Order: sequence, then structure tokens, then C-alpha cells
Amino acid sequence: MSTGHEHEPEIPAETTPADTDAAAAAMDRSVAAEKVRSFPQTPGVYLMKDAAGRVIYVGKAKNLRARAGSYFLKAATEDRRTADLVREIRDIDYLEAESEVDALLLESRLVKDVQPRFNSDLKDDKTFPYLQITTHEDFPRVEFTRTPRQKGVKLYGPFTSAGSLRGAIVVLQRIFKFRTCTLDIDADDEQWRWFRPCLLASIGQCTAPCNLRISKEDYRKDINRLKTFLDGGKKQLLAEMHKEMLESSARLEFERAARLRDEIRLLETLDQRGDLEEHVQPEVFLVDPKKGLAGLEKVLGLAKPPRIIEGVDIAHLAGNETVASLVQFIDGLPFKPGYKRYRIKTVEGIDDFKSIHEVVSRRFARLAREGASPPDILLIDGGKGQLAAALDALESLGVEAPCVISLAKREEEVFVPGRSEPLRLSRDSYSLRLLEYVRDEAHRFAQHYHHLLRGKRTLDD
Repeated sequence: MSTGHEHEPEIPAETTPADTDAAAAAMDRSVAAEKVRSFPQTPGVYLMKDAAGRVIYVGKAKNLRARAGSYFLKAATEDRRTADLVREIRDIDYLEAESEVDALLLESRLVKDVQPRFNSDLKDDKTFPYLQITTHEDFPRVEFTRTPRQKGVKLYGPFTSAGSLRGAIVVLQRIFKFRTCTLDIDADDEQWRWFRPCLLASIGQCTAPCNLRISKEDYRKDINRLKTFLDGGKKQLLAEMHKEMLESSARLEFERAARLRDEIRLLETLDQRGDLEEHVQPEVFLVDPKKGLAGLEKVLGLAKPPRIIEGVDIAHLAGNETVASLVQFIDGLPFKPGYKRYRIKTVEGIDDFKSIHEVVSRRFARLAREGASPPDILLIDGGKGQLAAALDALESLGVEAPCVISLAKREEEVFVPGRSEPLRLSRDSYSLRLLEYVRDEAHRFAQHYHHLLRGKRTLDD
């Protein structure tokens, strides 16, 4: 006989199928995270897979273990740009590459062939960058483009990083010495012998077909070698170049043999080129600064062509710290002494609008203190919201605003104050190319600062 209240037996809480699935997913991610610890610390591409074993994302890395491992840190699960992907990762594999350039090209080929779901934005040909080689000219050009032509070109891409592609083009130009200008060179027109080549010829980065210093046939050989490399035939190319070097030497063509020797050495040491974005020379890629400035005068209704353009971009460090960049262009070309970096001080968490407000306030308050002239155009990376934040900052300072505009990445729409609809400039217009040039350089500079701080944080930890 019992007294008082008897204790009823504890009934275990019911486990739902959702709980079981979540636990299994967490276990799979844990196994994948552990797998990454065995990845090499070398360049390559990593392939994220879902529960069905499908590749859902392909990315490139200079250091496979560090880059792939970053997806399994807490910050990646909280960052809005990676959270959805991280939730679906169940497995991960990698492919090694000999250099960061090789990894960039391998990533592009895999994304194009596999079309992973989280790389799906790359199907928008008009948004992401391509490497484009013209095929209809005596001396084909190599170009960076976001608006690839449909005819008369050989295309490579799309690529996931504009900065890395620009850097790769510069590195490859040092090897294959192709031209990136837009001159219409006729190999049979002797007048070109009086043309003055640009700086790239002086530093040995271009063979100066504009001065007819190289024959059409020899220049085509260089372009064909470049294509072989871009198509993944690096080993074949090195074997062919070794053979050609020996044949040139046997024919006593020592200058040609020496050039081939130097090109082979550069190809074999691509892994020593460092961070691709450190090689970026944006001034090489703009078609015509003067035409770009004249176009902006017209489409923006300015009283005269703008001389000074400043661009602002925001970047986030580990999902919780924000940095910004300001780049300055004078007469359509980058003026690097005018570049500035900012650590955002007054904004908690991630808020691009407030961050832009702070940067613009700090920039124009300093200009006012120093009695310096404002830029003719202030370009903000973003859409209507970012533009409004910049205008609000200027209004709060009580300063006379310059021409302030924003450029939205996806459709390359230009937003201007007082217009509900964006300006839609022709994809081939010089004015849009110049704005893209400023925007991309601001983004590159912000990301470079982001990488510096991330490296410092890693060392501090």
C-alpha cells in the first residue's frame, strides 16, 4: 500500500522525423568539416555536395584547407551570403591546381559544365566577367568584359571574381605578351611603324603590334599558345615550347630561344605569382577615358566633362565587422594617392545603408575641414537605398552635394537623384564602362582591406 502521491513513470519526449533529419545533417556536416582538415594548403577548387551527392557549389582557393574550412565556422552559418549553402552541405571534395591562375580557370570550366545550384547566378551572361579574345583581327585582342560578343570572339568564362580575372590577365600578359588595347591595327599598313607604343611595350608586357614590331604570324602563335593554356593544355604547351626553344637555338635564333626560355620559366612558376588581385592594373582595360567622361557629361546632364570621380564600396569582415573603400579617378584613370580605407565605427552588425552614411559623412566632413574641392561625381556601389543613404549624409552635413549616383551590380542600372526609374545605359557605352571601372576598383580595394584585416585577426587569434 502506497502513501501520498505516486510518481508516474517518465515518458521520453517523442523524437520527430525533423529532429532525426537535423541530427543527421549536423553529423554529415561535422564529418565534412573533419574531412577538410586533411585538405592540402595549396591552390585548387573545392566541390560542396548535398545529401544526394550532387555538387551544389564550386569555389576556387589559393589555400584549399583554409578556404574550404571557413564554411564550417560559426560566422559562415550566420552570414546571409553563405547560410543557405552551409545548411545543405553534406560532403566536400577538392581538385588540386598548380597555381591560383590554374584554379581560377578550372573553377570556371567546372561551373560551366556542372552548373551547381549555388553558382546558378553565373548563368546570367550579362552580369559576370569573361575573358574575350577577338578572332577577326590581324592582331587579336584579349579583353575583360561583362558583355561578351556573340560573334568574332573566343570566350572563356564566366568567372566568379572580376578582380581575380583582371589579375590573371595581367599575369598571363607577362608571359604571352598579347595586347589589351582597342586599336584597329592593319598589318599591311606601314603607317603603323610610326605609331608610339604604350607603356606595356616599354616594360616588356606587350610585343607592340601597334608599331609592327612583331609579325602577324608570330603574334598569332602567341595567341594560340594562350588559348592552349586557357583550354587546360598547360603540360602540352610546355612540351611544345621546350621543343620550339631547342629548334630556335639550333637555327641560331638565340633571341627567339631566349624569349621562349623566359616564357617557359614564367609558366612553370605561376604558383609563385602571389595573390592575383595584387596584380590588377585596371588602367590597362578601359577602352577610352576621354570618351567615357564625355559620355557621362551627356547622360548625367553635367555642365562640363567630370574630372574627378570617387567611388565607395562596403565589405564585411567575418560577418560582423564592416570596412569600406574610397577610390579616386582623375581624368578617367585611377589616382592611387587619393585612395582611402575606412573601418566603420558607428554601426553595429551589418547595415550597408548606415555604413555608407558614415563613410560619406567622414569623407565630406574632412573635405570641408581642409577646404578641398569635392569630386565631380560620387559613385556609390548599390541601388536606390545606398544612394539615399549617401544623399542623407550630405544633407546632414549641410554641404552642397556633387553629382551623386549609384550603380547596381545585377543589371548595371544607374540610379540618380530625383528619378524613380534607373538610367539604362548601353552595355557597350564608354560611360557605363567607366562607371564599372570605378565600381570594380572600389570593390577590389575594399576586398583587399578586408583580406588584410582578416589576416591580422587570424594572427591575433
